[in-house]
Amino acid sequence: MKIAIIGGSGNMGRWFARYLLKEGMQVVITGRNHEKLLSAGKELGVPIATNIDAVKQSDVIIISVPLDNFESVVKEIAPHTNKQQIIIDVTSLKSRPVEIMHRYITEGMVLGTHPVFGPGAKDVAKQNIILTPTNKYESALADKIKKLLDTRNANVSIMTPQEHDEMMTIVLGLTHFIAIVSADTLLSFNKFQEMKKIGGTTFKVLYTLIESVISEDPQLYASLQINFPNINNIEILFHTNTEIWADMVRKKDKQGFAKRMNLLRERLEKTDPDFRSAYENMYKITEKL
Repeated sequence: MKIAIIGGSGNMGRWFARYLLKEGMQVVITGRNHEKLLSAGKELGVPIATNIDAVKQSDVIIISVPLDNFESVVKEIAPHTNKQQIIIDVTSLKSRPVEIMHRYITEGMVLGTHPVFGPGAKDVAKQNIILTPTNKYESALADKIKKLLDTRNANVSIMTPQEHDEMMTIVLGLTHFIAIVSADTLLSFNKFQEMKKIGGTTFKVLYTLIESVISEDPQLYASLQINFPNINNIEILFHTNTEIWADMVRKKDKQGFAKRMNLLRERLEKTDPDFRSAYENMYKITEKL
């Protein structure tokens, strides 16, 4: 099977190329920057091509390009697809990309997917992957892909594009926002390096989150923040809750703070069955210190 990776010279495109080569697939990659594409082709040991030539010679097409360029790429390759091909996108949002693929691609099967991991992953084992079919044919394809990925120990979920985007607004949108604002706050202090040296577990967790977000492409993250559905409402709610907690600190309301924190713990225990055992384990560790 021959697979074309449109945007194969990017970080995720290269990841897919490496993984698919290990799976015994033939791979051809494309990219906007010719020098970068030549370098990627040499590094991976795969042929390079234009978008159209890559599509014409492949059985499966993976579109791994930024959301801002997605429609123009789909519009370019659509006339050159055929009924036997499978066209997959790997963007972090799904409603708009899936709608765009359906609008332009009249030949071939399309499927929205979201690998919820970065190019640092070794393989798909224990990684979250979301498939977003919109009709019975795409659902049948999604079921086949899920069965295959299950044998590779991936965590595969199937949902609609709309459900995906609603969840990603929280899972990615709010998380990215917290990391960026936290970085902006921490770096306001000139003794940041000293804090990093003496920081405990919670500080290290926060810093790991900051590193993972700030090291990524700023244009990508800006595009995601702008395009996540209802992200403004989520971030306004976050700001409102921040003000509530900050107000209790300003007023030195120790009892109110503790009461609200206990309520959160109770809600977590009811919502997440894993939370209670994690909390009990942490308590036992603390007792031994």
